[in-house]
Amino acid sequence: MRVNTLKRAAVALALALPGAAVAAVVATPPAYADGCYTWARTLSPGSSGTDVRQLQVRVAGWAGYGGIVRVDGRYGPETAAAVRRFQAAYGLRADGVAGPQTFAKIYALQDDDCTPQHFSYAELDNGCGKGGWGGGPLSSSATRENALRAMWKLEALRRSLGDKPLYVTSGFRSIACNRQVGGASDSQHLYGHAADLTSRSRTLCEVARSARDQGFSGIYGPGYPDHGDHVHVDSRRENDKDKSANATDWSAPNCGIN
Repeated sequence: MRVNTLKRAAVALALALPGAAVAAVVATPPAYADGCYTWARTLSPGSSGTDVRQLQVRVAGWAGYGGIVRVDGRYGPETAAAVRRFQAAYGLRADGVAGPQTFAKIYALQDDDCTPQHFSYAELDNGCGKGGWGGGPLSSSATRENALRAMWKLEALRRSLGDKPLYVTSGFRSIACNRQVGGASDSQHLYGHAADLTSRSRTLCEVARSARDQGFSGIYGPGYPDHGDHVHVDSRRENDKDKSANATDWSAPNCGIN
């Protein structure tokens, strides 16, 4: 966990202000926004552009049961619904419009390298010991981007479980690393789309069940072979670079997930 104290204090102040004051602080753009990204306008259904894509990355973990949020730069019903769930999860007015208060909350969650508050690149690059982002089927930059998207989903999953810590035991794996640990030949770990998780405060079944609402199209947990001590989550439906069909695959029979 990393904390940018000044940024979080300023954002907390902004969130505490009345709506009009927040708009004045946030709209053009806020001085306290971190070094990753700053939104300069309110976004709503019909909006499009890079700023919508940036928003979609951060709310993709609020896709709803069995859903995904496509990072396509178009603010449609799918994105609006995810924004509403994000807003409700953090006690904001859930209107599906991404404005000053929604952005202020994202800034509060976001560190200067774009990662969410409770996850880091180092955690997702640990398949065989933090060897960097190369050696997989994609470029290092593409793999790292996928890992960032995975982290924002993990942040949503953590929130849905009561903001209790989740621990990543395996993230990105190079081809050599994946072979070493006996991973599937076209594992989602190779693309930066996957994480294996444990928790000290929630059961593995609670983690697996909640992941169904957090945009994960691949879930394997207790009852699935070799997954009795962790939950695997991934975004296979969004992976157009692998050799598998873009379909949902959940299996944790001991948790009632088939």
